[in-house]
Amino acid sequence: MRHTVIALAAGLVTSACASGRAQEATPPTPAAAARTTDTVRVAPMLGAVSTPNADPFPSTYKPFPSRTTVIRNVTLMTAAGPAIRNGSILLRDGKIAEVGASVTAPADALVIDGAGKYVTPGIIDTHSHIGAGGVPNDNGAQTNDVNEATAPVTAHVWVEHSVWPQDPQFPRTLAGGVTTIQVLPGSANLIGGRSATLKVVPSRTVQGMKFPGAKYGLKMACGENPKRVYAQRGPSTRMGNVAGYRAAWIQAEGYRRRWDKWNADKKGDPPTRDLGLETLAEVLRGNILVHNHCYRADEMAQMIDIAKEFGYKIRSFHHGVEAYKVADLLAQNDISASVWADWGGFKLEAADGVRGNPALLNRAGVRTIIHSDDASGEQRLNQEAAKAMAEGNRIGVPVTEDDAIKWVTINAAWALGIDDRTGSLVAGKNADVVLWSGDPFSVYSRAEKVWIDGAMMFDRLDPSQQWRTDFELGFVPVNRGGAQ
Repeated sequence: MRHTVIALAAGLVTSACASGRAQEATPPTPAAAARTTDTVRVAPMLGAVSTPNADPFPSTYKPFPSRTTVIRNVTLMTAAGPAIRNGSILLRDGKIAEVGASVTAPADALVIDGAGKYVTPGIIDTHSHIGAGGVPNDNGAQTNDVNEATAPVTAHVWVEHSVWPQDPQFPRTLAGGVTTIQVLPGSANLIGGRSATLKVVPSRTVQGMKFPGAKYGLKMACGENPKRVYAQRGPSTRMGNVAGYRAAWIQAEGYRRRWDKWNADKKGDPPTRDLGLETLAEVLRGNILVHNHCYRADEMAQMIDIAKEFGYKIRSFHHGVEAYKVADLLAQNDISASVWADWGGFKLEAADGVRGNPALLNRAGVRTIIHSDDASGEQRLNQEAAKAMAEGNRIGVPVTEDDAIKWVTINAAWALGIDDRTGSLVAGKNADVVLWSGDPFSVYSRAEKVWIDGAMMFDRLDPSQQWRTDFELGFVPVNRGGAQ
């Protein structure tokens, strides 16, 4: 097969964001702290003579070779409307060409009879850290590059420069039906840096995985993590956190105005570049999407107020265990909620987490998303959505399968700004498609085949069609996969 062959060492799993139940951010040593500064600004690049390049590390992704494919006699969970029973889908030239009760099969098409099986859009995880750290686990000395825990504001860092394409978790994620992920910096900092939206495909470089044209995200974090990590240097309180955000945005607004003026008239020398303020200025211009780690309802409301003060939009609150308390505010401000199915109570700021959170958000009209923040959970997002759906129905807040499939597909695509290209089974969109052995909300079902841009990237029934990275050596069970 076209994929690089490796053998899989079992049990390599990393936790992700500094979230309490997931991997906590570790404060820097006193010696390391002495070498850093709490200032918001980054040392400027001297001698800049032109407008900054908006994307100096562009995607080099190219779709893998694909074959015209028809999948027949399946239940199509489109994420764009009601499920289509005994339907068919045509994949051609990397796109979804037709979806419906029947489609025309070209003479050269591979025809798959999916009787009793289901087809969904590729699953999308808005909150991942795979590739950026933790596997193989060496206590963070070499492999954990998620948190740049050296200053409260590190908007100058880009997580893609931590992503290792040979991370053995990528194939496991793909085997769970996940086709797109957002890799985020961790939550040690008030502002942690830029995220990267990746296609889950083999590549020698991270640029070869980057979703073409996807906007960058900005990771922000409120609450306990940054105040704990910087307790000895500040901020050490929640009021210190808020002051830190506002100070950073004040500097960013001034930077944006200076550059906008120079770009308009080109008079004199251009302003001196600052990598961190460049990122924040792009947020203010609407070119970078804000993804905000936040647990408590009151803090989500505060972050909305800060966003309004400085004129930017929050795209999604992540974790949001108390989001159900401010569901109306999220809906009014068109902010999505990237939440867990049942995480809560693992630390004080998560004490009021309830399993009905996704269902309550869904009922309020919030774009609800089930995210992972965990490498193992990322392989089973279909099951996480099933748990949340079941809890909603148990407590009398009805959730249908048509609702729940959106939680891991089109709603997540919207949060990443790529819903016009992926996230639903609609003609003209990228052929990011999963064939499931049964109902994807059943614990007994597995992703059987996975296509990305129409190319079959994983086939559970054919070991030659399973991606393995060069890193791993050893015996691999024939039918291994991420969702076992």
